[in-house]
Amino acid sequence: MSRPVGYYVHHHGDGHRQRAIAIARALGNVTLMGTGLAGKTENLPFLDLPDDRLDDDFTGMDHAERPSSLHYAPLDHEGIRKRTAIMAGWIAQARPRLIVVDVSAEVAMLARLASVPTVYVRLNGRRLDAAHLDAFRGATALLAPFHEVLDEEDIPAWVREKTFYAPGIVQTANADISNSDGTTLVVMGRGGSAANGEKWAAAARTTPERQWRIIGPCTVPAEMPINLELRGWVDDATAQIAGAQVVIGAAGDGVVSAVLAARRPFICLPEPRPFNEQASKASRLAAVGGAIVRYDWPHPEEWSGLIDHALAQAERWPACLDGNCGPERVASWLDSLDAATLTEGSRIA
Repeated sequence: MSRPVGYYVHHHGDGHRQRAIAIARALGNVTLMGTGLAGKTENLPFLDLPDDRLDDDFTGMDHAERPSSLHYAPLDHEGIRKRTAIMAGWIAQARPRLIVVDVSAEVAMLARLASVPTVYVRLNGRRLDAAHLDAFRGATALLAPFHEVLDEEDIPAWVREKTFYAPGIVQTANADISNSDGTTLVVMGRGGSAANGEKWAAAARTTPERQWRIIGPCTVPAEMPINLELRGWVDDATAQIAGAQVVIGAAGDGVVSAVLAARRPFICLPEPRPFNEQASKASRLAAVGGAIVRYDWPHPEEWSGLIDHALAQAERWPACLDGNCGPERVASWLDSLDAATLTEGSRIA
């Protein structure tokens, strides 16, 4: 058997885990590494790493002076000591041919120091700080889980040349815009906060002709409009997205990928994220005609016009957002990488 591949899974949001599982199943002989993976890897081998967060209200800040090549390096943290030892021990024993890092500048640095080639997952946003650029330089190649047209316009040429653009890694349901169920679907992901039920109830009341449904976490309004349904967590989110007439949601990878795969009219409400990840993605979606974007909360009376605008825009769907890569193509690309040398980069044809 060939030497294994490691795949580091960040624990904020669920898109990292979903990508990892899809790629691991297509590639084979992959060990996932991350915090809170027990029972969530669909029987794939994994290393369940100790938590590296400082407290339950973790904001990503380490409150410590650190080198510019690191993003998060708190001092005297037992969880970080243990997780570093576990990963280093697995590397020494398993001798992986490659580690995919999705995402962590520190894990990328650890793998490189342990003489393991890395593929760094490059997300949307303003990621031209020293730590990201060092992770990009140290990687054998970069994997971007989005269409190339959604990339930041000022990304350096050497970063683009090193990047494999792979939209639609996680397979989603496909649908034609004429086959919707008429629902205005609000999608709340695992990486964000719970939806405010009172705000959505107000939106539903101003559009009584439309049936609203919310999936994901949402507070219950004091008075529930008859045209609003709260379903909470569901197992068929991508199918519901594919069947909706209009989708409303943030700019997380999972929601955006499912919306683009199904070519749904999309009203995007980006949430604050480090490195302006969601704002950047939403801005690029708006620029190419893939979404109606609002950075503020719409007044209830605005929702009818926003929905009509989204429906009209979707009739002129931009061809640059068509096409998905799929996990099999990513797996084939990973297999093709020469671990001994830096690649010159490759793109989707």
